[in-house]
Amino acid sequence: HSVDAMRARPRVSRGTEGAVIIEVVQHSLRGLWSSRSFNFTMLRGLALAFSVSFFSCYLTSVPSLASSDGHGFLQCLREKMPSELVYTQSSSNFTDVLFSSIKNPKFFTTATVSPRLCIVTPGDASHVQAAVVCGRRQGVRLRVRSGGHDYEGLSYRSVRPSEVFAVVDLGASLLAVRVDRIESTAWVESGATIGELYYAIARNDSRVAFPAGECPTVGVGGHFSGGGIGMMTRKHGLAVDKIVDAKMVNANGELLDRAGMGEDLFWAIRGGGGGSFGIVLSWKVQLVQVPPTVTVFNIGRMVDQGAVDILTRWQHIAPSLPSDLTIRVLVQQGQQALFQALYFGTCGALVATMGEQFPELGMTSADCQQMTWLQSAATPFLSFASNGTLEEVLLDRTAWTSAFTKAKSDYVLRAIPKAAWKEIFSRWFGMDGAGDIILEPHGGFMDSVPAAARPYPHRNGVLYVIQYIAYWQQQGDGGAAAKSWIGGLYDFMGQHVSTNPRRAYVNFRDLDIGQNDDDGTFESGKVWGERYFVGNYRRLAAVKAGVDPTNYFRNEQSIPPFMETTTQVI
Repeated sequence: HSVDAMRARPRVSRGTEGAVIIEVVQHSLRGLWSSRSFNFTMLRGLALAFSVSFFSCYLTSVPSLASSDGHGFLQCLREKMPSELVYTQSSSNFTDVLFSSIKNPKFFTTATVSPRLCIVTPGDASHVQAAVVCGRRQGVRLRVRSGGHDYEGLSYRSVRPSEVFAVVDLGASLLAVRVDRIESTAWVESGATIGELYYAIARNDSRVAFPAGECPTVGVGGHFSGGGIGMMTRKHGLAVDKIVDAKMVNANGELLDRAGMGEDLFWAIRGGGGGSFGIVLSWKVQLVQVPPTVTVFNIGRMVDQGAVDILTRWQHIAPSLPSDLTIRVLVQQGQQALFQALYFGTCGALVATMGEQFPELGMTSADCQQMTWLQSAATPFLSFASNGTLEEVLLDRTAWTSAFTKAKSDYVLRAIPKAAWKEIFSRWFGMDGAGDIILEPHGGFMDSVPAAARPYPHRNGVLYVIQYIAYWQQQGDGGAAAKSWIGGLYDFMGQHVSTNPRRAYVNFRDLDIGQNDDDGTFESGKVWGERYFVGNYRRLAAVKAGVDPTNYFRNEQSIPPFMETTTQVI
């Protein structure tokens, strides 16, 4: 299908008190799903985080979630929403709908445990409420998908072959972005992508922006639920640091805003990971000011051009640079380090700053590219981004990599020695199956936020986060070399990264670090939960106990309820 078939269209209207509302109305994908010519070769992508979030009290007298055959659930849905919003296994286009936003091709297989009952494509909040109410009454769990980038696919699949569940696909119709230029805020629905959000925010005002990630096809529902790291993190914080309200459906099927859900639950959904607390339908975000012109550069250095020395130095420089400047690094096959920068200022000022603080890189004015912030957001920071117009890059939901992928993550608190980087380049990036590692600096704004302020705890003292990505094709060795590379490199890096716990980023979901047991106990969750959330894991589990004590919203790495016990002395 052409890009035009997938493209969002801006619609401008006037709100209350003169506020100008910019709404992106995405064409429904349902027509594409029903088309026999749907091109599955266009379904690609790196997999960031997906997610949902949940609140509430709980329904009583719920059938066993393990024993439901689903017939009552489907009948309940038919009574509460239009039948065309529900795709069952018997629907001719069920597979098309399921595959429509799967971004990791390794899950395009018959071995993937897909929803055995149906996929619900809600058009409004009442349909989501109906799915929750029917699910609770009939003993059917829900998984929720916005953009399909969950690295382990937990928004639409289960690791357990016997699990019976349905999927609520927010990315089908809940896609609107409404920008209030007077308030400098925006409401964005969870099914919208980061690219669509950026486009709506800055299309008519190049001086406002929002701090989120670099991949334009990632759904905001999952991205926000895990924190949201990006090129403006050092300047303005994570995406969740700028969320001021949300609308969600809780475990009772009630529609709540921030006031209705309370501050504990509002805290939990802003970075506590998806699939645990309820279904967040939309988020109100505070926009930030940016200059009319920003400057970017992409400078590659090979090992024989001093890449090891420059990268070793980068570790000390990047977290302490002025917050207007962010430099991340992509280490690639071929023993190259690619330094990528976003600077809120002019080329001349950037050259001066780099000359004073990071002369080792050898940056000159010839490396500068000056543009608007929106153009910088569309710049293909990763190789999967296609060339095209600004609109095509930000609004095309099909950009991807055709390779199967596996990702892992680490946090670095002390600079890794030069000798270790030399070994990483010579040994690990010289072997078959080598992929990429991406280093994203913290510092700046992040140092000013207490670890307990949001569920994302990796703040003051963190130098940078590492993402490891392995790629392979279906044919060949089945990924043996790539899997060996990422597993071996991860083991090697253990001596150089955070410990007790060895930290990880929930939006780079990794089932290797642990899964919930069959009962979903607090203790089993600690294995992986304290690595994602450190000391915030216990508070998240306590919030879960208050809003979903029966653990209805549950997956392999969802927050389990923590039930504190008391002993009465007589």
